[in-house]
This record gives sequence, structure tokens and C-alpha cells, in this order.
Amino acid sequence: MHVIATAGHVDHGKSTLIRALTGMEPDRWAEERRRGLTVDLGFAWTPLPDGCTAAFVDVPGHERFVPNMLAGIGPVPAVLFVVAADEGWMPQSGEHLDALAALGVRHGLLAVTRCDLADPGPATEQARERLRGTSLAGIPVVHVSGRTGAGLGELRLRLDQLIHRLPPPDRAADVRLWVDRAFTIRGAGTVVTGTLAAGSLRKGARLLLHPAGVEASIRGLQALGTPEPQVDAVARVAVNLRGVELGQVRRGDALLAPDRWLTTDVLDVRIDPATAAGTARELVLHIGAAAVGARVRPLGPDTARLTLRARLPLRIGDRALLRDPGSRSICGGVVVLDVRPPRLTRRGAARERADELAAMDGQPDGAAELRRRRLVRADDLRAMGATPPGSGPWLLDEKHGDELAGRLDDLLARHHETHPLDDGMPTEAARRALDLPDPDLLPPIARAAGITLREGRLHKGRSRLPEHVQRAVETIRRTLVDHPFQAPTAGELSELGLGEKELAAAAHAGALLRLAPGLVLLPDADEAAVPRLARLPEPFTLSQAKQALDTSRRVAVPLLELLARRGRTQRLADGTHRVVSPPRAPGNTGGNPTPRR
Repeated sequence: MHVIATAGHVDHGKSTLIRALTGMEPDRWAEERRRGLTVDLGFAWTPLPDGCTAAFVDVPGHERFVPNMLAGIGPVPAVLFVVAADEGWMPQSGEHLDALAALGVRHGLLAVTRCDLADPGPATEQARERLRGTSLAGIPVVHVSGRTGAGLGELRLRLDQLIHRLPPPDRAADVRLWVDRAFTIRGAGTVVTGTLAAGSLRKGARLLLHPAGVEASIRGLQALGTPEPQVDAVARVAVNLRGVELGQVRRGDALLAPDRWLTTDVLDVRIDPATAAGTARELVLHIGAAAVGARVRPLGPDTARLTLRARLPLRIGDRALLRDPGSRSICGGVVVLDVRPPRLTRRGAARERADELAAMDGQPDGAAELRRRRLVRADDLRAMGATPPGSGPWLLDEKHGDELAGRLDDLLARHHETHPLDDGMPTEAARRALDLPDPDLLPPIARAAGITLREGRLHKGRSRLPEHVQRAVETIRRTLVDHPFQAPTAGELSELGLGEKELAAAAHAGALLRLAPGLVLLPDADEAAVPRLARLPEPFTLSQAKQALDTSRRVAVPLLELLARRGRTQRLADGTHRVVSPPRAPGNTGGNPTPRR
């Protein structure tokens, strides 16, 4: 299926032409048919010569129903532009052309109708002149009469050719179906219709209704009036929703692929220079079938910030248009540049932002977005419409990563200066200081800075002890040289000014071995103990260990426990001990030592 919108002035024969082509009635309401005036969207379809099907969205031509018209042409890739031979170009012809040009519609046909009432030549030349310089310049022309059928064969052929010029839709895209109608069917429930411009819908699939936030599943699908298990873009679809009440959905809402879209009420755009000129103003943004009030704040010659009255699911590169609700005129087209723009709070920020926007082209570029944002979720980049330039849940710009590594190094140095006895810097404090949104971001930054993480703290090399602690440690080391296992008492440590915090810092710095609170030895005391214990008959008792080490029970018990944890000794079931792996004696070259049994 291929979808084409009609456009043109009121009562120029759009609906008559569609009826003649399809044999279907596009005007849905009796009042429309009675007045000969389409006030809402109508739909009809017909097969073409090569077997393709063209579905038409018949939009209203009267200026009072321009929002309805915009809802119809918004998601459609091609247009059948209708001008009557007996009246020529008219005011709503121009308004429809402005809308089509603003939305960047490039594919279409010009149908000059009512050729049975007047010579089509003047109207044709007039229309060609009006189209010149727009996105629809040079489109093919067909002269037809909906009443007599003249020219319908050529029109079908030209439509066939038009369809084959259309770019292929992205059927793997994330679904965003703008709702243009919603109603109920007895026994089925809520049904919505829209033009599926990209992606695929299938029966049973889950969708999210925006802005209601309601999760729905597809109970049934129809395309061209026929139930289908799956419908691919581009297509006119009717979707029967399970889990949605009629009061929860209206025109302009959107059915979205879950977890694949960002919604925003602040966005930066490229805009018509005339609209960007001057001061901020209130307009209406039209995209898809949605129409939302927007405050326009000019930034640069052709860029602006839009603040919307309601959030919309938008992506970089989306095309929309702005309309003045007072004058009912089309102000110009919009290309979305950024759906997550930075706040403009400091002096000069707006001017800097305008310079940045000037370099953007509205094409989603994951690498460029990462450079600008420095740190971003990969899923957020996808939801903006850009391909993440890397793997993992978070992406960090290389230059910004280097800056963060340098800042972390400085943070750790300052922390040690202000908290010299701390066993490293708490990782959570570092994460907050760097303003990292996820703790998992800290390890790679720390590695880049040569910083290690251990037990929730950051470390880099040996800690440098405060001078008074260093002096006290040297005093202890001198007293332990001759009797390495006679640990200083609590009173002696207190006289030296060494509390638990200072002892922990000395142990972390490698200056002392901390066996227990208030109990320290030389840093290599555990290794020095093993040769002495190895000379004892095995198994040996705690008392024998005390004598061999020339120490007290206070030292011997925790020292043996430490050696057992490190696999150097073993505590047997009867409470005795044995050495597991005695070190090689100095100068011994006789081969590997044998564990003592």
C-alpha cells in the first residue's frame, strides 16, 4: 500500500476525483455530503495498473478546517494537488502549498480538474508558477474531469509512476503512529486510525499510548478494510486496542513502541528565518496529527527554542510546521535539531547555543551527539534517533573521560591532604563530586587515572602519613628491631599519640602490620614468624609458639590466626598447629622445600 494525501482549495473537486478513482465515498459524514464540503479526514483506496494499491487521505479544503487538513498531510509522503480549471489558484491552494512546503513534501502530482467546464491551460500555468521555487516544483500534471471520467486513465498511470519514485519506508523503525481518528465498535472496543509512516504493526504487539501513559495491546488490525495479522509501512491502518478506553485517546495522540521514545516539551529547531526574526511569540506546532501550543524563542538567524504546552514524542530530524492561530497563516517549517537541549541560564548562553545550532544539519549523528553531550545513555541516543557510537549502557566522550580522570586524581590528592588518616576516598563521595549519574561509570575513569578501587574506596599508591604519625611509627619500629613480636601496649601507643585511626592509616601505608585493634607489629612480622615456628617440633602448641616468638598470648593468638588465613600455618582439630609451607633457608640450593608432616 502507498498513501497519498489530497490538497487544494475548497470545492475544487478533490472528493469527486477520489470517488471517480476508487468508487468509494471519502466524505464520512452526511453533513459533509449534503454540503459538498469535506470538514474531516476521509479515506479511500484503489488498485493501480501494476497491482499496487494507492490509499488516499482526503483532507478538507476550507480554511476553517486547516488543522484537520494538517492532521491528514502530516505523516503522508506524497500529495495529489488539485486545482480546478474553472477557478484556478485560490487562497486555500496557497495555504495547502505552504503547509506541504513547510513539511518538506517533495513527491506529488498536480491534477487540474473540471476540464469539462473550462480550458485547463491557464489554471495549469498559474499552478506551475505558484509551485516554482517550492519542494513540489516541476511535479507532473494531469488534466481530468471527475464528472465525465476524462483523463482518469492517465491519472492512474501517473499515480503508479509517482508511487515508484517514493523512497522506501524503514520497516524496521520504531513505531510512532499519530492518531487521526478514534471511535468504538460494539463488541471490539476502542479503534484508532492513522498513517503508519515507518515500522510495522502486528496483532498482539504492545504499544504505549501517549500522553495517557497507558500500555495497550493490539487486539486486531485492518488495512484497506481487511483484517491483517501484520501491517508494514507505509499504510493506512485501523488498530483495535485492548486496555484503552475511548475517553483516554484523541486526535494528535501517538501509539509508540515501548521504551523507544523520548518525550519533550523543550526543543531546539531550525526554522524559517522570518519566523526566527523578532521577539518570542506564541504559535501552534503541527506534527503528524498533533497540534500543540508553542512559545518560540529566537536564538540565531534561522534557529529557535520551542517550549511546548504539552510533551511530544520527537526525534532529531523530525519535520513540523508552525502556524499562527490568530491569522490562521502558516509561518514556516521546522526541522528538529535537539530534543534534549541544555538549559540557557547563564549570561551569553543563548548566543553560544545559536553558534552550536548553526553547525547542526538535522541529521541524527551519534558521534556528534556524544561529543556535545559528553556523557549519555546509549538508549537515550537511540530514542533521539541517533545510532550509539559504542557499546554499553553509558557512552563517555573520550576527551571528557580524560578530563574526569584528571579531576578524580586531583580529588583524591585533596582528600588525602584534608583527611590524611583515611583509608582512601569513599567511591560515593567521588561519584557525587564528579556528578556521575551511575556508580558503574567510576571504575573506568579511575583506571584511566591509575587509581584502584578496593572495598568501596579509591587508592593510589601508598598513603603518605602526617609528620607526627610518621615520627611515632619510627619510634615503634626502633623498639621492635630487637624484639619484633613484643608489641607496644595500649598505654605506649597512647603516649605516642597513636589512636585507632592513626594505626589504620599506618597499616594502609605499609608502615606497620595491624593484627587487631590496638595491636601492631613491623610490616614483615608475619613472614619473619614462619621460620621460627618451622623449627618447632610438630604439631606445636600455642605455648610453644609464644616461647619461639618471645611474645605474649595477646600477640601470638591473632598472629597465628593471620598466618592460618594466609595459608602459612594450619590449626589442627586438637588446637595445635603446624607450618604448611616453610620458606627456603637462606643459601639453600637443594631444591624445593617439602611441606612438614
